[in-house]
Amino acid sequence: MGQWAKRDDTIVHEEDPYNAEPVLSALDRLPLTPLDTFYSRNHGPIQQIDPDAWRLEVGGLVDRTLTLSLTELQQQFSHRTVVATLACAGNRRAELSAVRPIPGQTPWGPAAISTAEWTGAALADVLGHTGLRPRAGHVAFVEADAAPRPGGSRLFGGSIPVAKAMAGEALLAWQMNGVPLPAVHGGPVRIVVPGYVGARSVKWLQRITAQEHPSGNYFQAMDYLLLPADADPAEVAAGRGMSLGVAALNAAILSPNESQTVPAGPIQVSGYAYAGDNREVARVDVSVDGGRHWQQAELAAAPSPWAWRLWQLTVHLPPGPAQITARAWDTSATSQPEHAEHLWNPLGYMNNAWSRVQFTCAPR
Repeated sequence: MGQWAKRDDTIVHEEDPYNAEPVLSALDRLPLTPLDTFYSRNHGPIQQIDPDAWRLEVGGLVDRTLTLSLTELQQQFSHRTVVATLACAGNRRAELSAVRPIPGQTPWGPAAISTAEWTGAALADVLGHTGLRPRAGHVAFVEADAAPRPGGSRLFGGSIPVAKAMAGEALLAWQMNGVPLPAVHGGPVRIVVPGYVGARSVKWLQRITAQEHPSGNYFQAMDYLLLPADADPAEVAAGRGMSLGVAALNAAILSPNESQTVPAGPIQVSGYAYAGDNREVARVDVSVDGGRHWQQAELAAAPSPWAWRLWQLTVHLPPGPAQITARAWDTSATSQPEHAEHLWNPLGYMNNAWSRVQFTCAPR
């Protein structure tokens, strides 16, 4: 095992803060991602919090404030389990970096995404117990310790609209794949917001605040922004970029790999597809001729409405250079954009262009 009980072949982009994604083969054809494989995105040190000492404060625009221990959270609220995919907003950033450099940002490949079975208390139940006031439009979350950033340390946080918070699927999760939530994934308790970018699923949760406006936390107001292509991230005024929330429709090829050599003839192509809030993956198309002709892949059943769908297709290719392209469609009849060039942005977020893999087919 590697650092933080991850697989030895994990791709570690940074040791401190720890940012790592699995090799593509580790995700391939697994509906649930094992704990030793699940990607890890952090802005500061991994927090080691004693579950017995952990406390959660709930306040703001509520009728009754709460302070809960882990035992009280588990005993006072019904347990719910949700299978949900989390994806980093920077997933597939390396493809954008190939268009134009994106300095200072983690060069995520297409594996900064994983799916787990989460167990905890529904956020809606906790908020219902406190009584939300009519002016409450958003629910904000803050972690338990500071993440070092230029100009000083800042607590990581973010918010979601009240409608999402009360929809029932957002969890205060204390279990992951049937075991206590590991520290590297936000234990003892994190918020899990299915259908939203991973940044909204705040780890090491310390405080929940009902408020009138979206979070002004640095990481929501100034960091996780989709900026115009001509913007300078160091000089962007607050509010110029679009704050990220709902995850974008995306798909990626997990096998074969880029630059791999495989025997010519029948080749098994496989990958994942994922749609954001209130949408589901409806179809995945695969092309072996650059998008002139398409074949429909076989879609595996989704583990839940909030999880990815795995797909596969057998194609036949002659010896020589080859390229495979994949694109997904969701239930709103939306498909992915064709080129990463059209999606480039200075922070490298939300790349959901068609997935392409180039490799070589060797004679049998």
